[in-house]
Amino acid sequence: MIGQTAAMAWAVDRVALVAVVVAQLGQGAAGAFGLLAANRVLLGLFAGGPTGDKVRAAFPSLLWMATASALAAVLQAVAQAAGGRLEPKVERHAAVSMLARIIRVEMETIEDPEFHALVDSGQHGTMAARRLITHSLGIGEGVMALAASGGVLAVLHPILVPLLLAVVLPKAWGTIRAARRDYASVQVWIEHVRQQMTLRRLMISQTASPEMRVHAAGPFLLDQYKTMSMEGEEEQTRLAREAAGTELLTSAISGLTSAVTYLVLAWLLTSGHMPLASAATAVLAIRNGTSGLRRLVTNVHQLYEQALFFNDLVRAREEAARRAIPTGGIPVTASPELVEFDGVTFTYPGRETPALDDVSLTIHRGQVIALVGENGSGKTTLAKALVGLYRPTKGRILFDGISTQELDRDQLFDRCALVLQDFMRWPFTLAANVFIGRPTARQDATRREDAAAYADLGVVLEDLPRGWDTLIERGYHGGVEISGGQWQRVALARAFFRRADLLICDEPTSALDPAAEVAAFEQIRNLAADGQTIILITHRLNSVIGADRIYVLDHGRLAEAGTFTSLMAEDSDGPGLFRRMFLLQARQYQTDSSMASRLPRQAP
Repeated sequence: MIGQTAAMAWAVDRVALVAVVVAQLGQGAAGAFGLLAANRVLLGLFAGGPTGDKVRAAFPSLLWMATASALAAVLQAVAQAAGGRLEPKVERHAAVSMLARIIRVEMETIEDPEFHALVDSGQHGTMAARRLITHSLGIGEGVMALAASGGVLAVLHPILVPLLLAVVLPKAWGTIRAARRDYASVQVWIEHVRQQMTLRRLMISQTASPEMRVHAAGPFLLDQYKTMSMEGEEEQTRLAREAAGTELLTSAISGLTSAVTYLVLAWLLTSGHMPLASAATAVLAIRNGTSGLRRLVTNVHQLYEQALFFNDLVRAREEAARRAIPTGGIPVTASPELVEFDGVTFTYPGRETPALDDVSLTIHRGQVIALVGENGSGKTTLAKALVGLYRPTKGRILFDGISTQELDRDQLFDRCALVLQDFMRWPFTLAANVFIGRPTARQDATRREDAAAYADLGVVLEDLPRGWDTLIERGYHGGVEISGGQWQRVALARAFFRRADLLICDEPTSALDPAAEVAAFEQIRNLAADGQTIILITHRLNSVIGADRIYVLDHGRLAEAGTFTSLMAEDSDGPGLFRRMFLLQARQYQTDSSMASRLPRQAP
């Protein structure tokens, strides 16, 4: 993992990475040189002769020791500055590299809960990439201190080196064990944490706030959050208890080996195998090594844990790349004259019942096609399959005789526009909410004004304090809230701005007033006159009277097809689903004369 992080660091800022490495190596060399200089100072001071002469003899070594200490401090500052410059760049690179792959995955993948869990864990890895730099610096400092101490001890007496390592190893083992335990806990509890974060977002959500207050749902959500938090606290307590046990064990072993090290040092001194000055230097080296050990252990613990999360980021990137929408294919060079569904079946992952079951239909260029049926009949699924968001489980979708599986999907998307029932309300300015339909044309002011005229956005612009530049997301400074009907106009303007060959409209006017709804449907139908193919999904059956073709879906199957006139005929060959639905809706608008007579009269 350190290698992969180093590769990212090299990619984003080579100068900073080289500065960090050189500074770390320099610190180690300066530390070793300083200890050797200290040994020379002690040898001079413990030598025979007048004190003044000994001090003067040791003075050059003392200067070298001070120089080494100052150089180490400067190099540490260089490493910290370069690391601080490197960390945010590595985090950005890690996040962008993962998100760039996620925005390319198939729709089925985005809707897969297991993939979402992997992505959530991988998001920890973006911060982990930054922390790996921090902890790598800490480890570098610790390793350099240990290396310097070990090198000096090897010069003084080789037996001291394995003893220093014996002090290090128990702590290293305990660190890795604790990191694995923490990581395993995160993996088990990640779904719990996701649910807890969802509750927190709901309690501060503007969308949820009306019902939360009127229905007194706030205390209920708060109780759920507290319960989940306490469950999480129990897990944290368990981890802390086990970590304390591991720390106690490793500290005892390290303490024992430290005692053995000092006993061996005392034996070397008393047996005459080491002079007093060298023994004093050895004590300094051991203390320096122990200090480096503490830094090393702390940072190894954190680095190992962060490396596990970074591995999740790598796995998320690899999985996203594996499940990405294929690139390349047969170019889509022109608007399709004929679109065919040939026995198309589609089943959502994890479901047994197909959402679309052996559907066959045709769509000609410039037609207004209406998809009607009850909720859950497969209308939206069919539309998403049409534009290439879903791949048929069985059967084929053909554009001028070529399967969409063989077409260049990016070019297929480029010729489609969506106005979905749950269209995206981007937390951006009004202008951005329109041009996001075709971001490459965002500088085209004429195109934007045409889209505004088409969707009658003038009435929306009049109410906005900064016009096109108004942030239409309340909760941010300068942001405002617009109504559902106004949002629907924005969505229609966005679709017009895109100027695609194929327009999918899924309940495009559900939030508009009656007059605006009639006008909007008329504008949508007029687009077909310019050669645009319109797929209209709606429960307002009076709006499909002028459709060129109506397809009636029932439980994923194509139940009826025809024009409005043919489907309303009493002698229709089909089961009469459309006729029954239309008459049922029409009856809601009919007022019995006797009922009207009982209505209270308006006062003159």
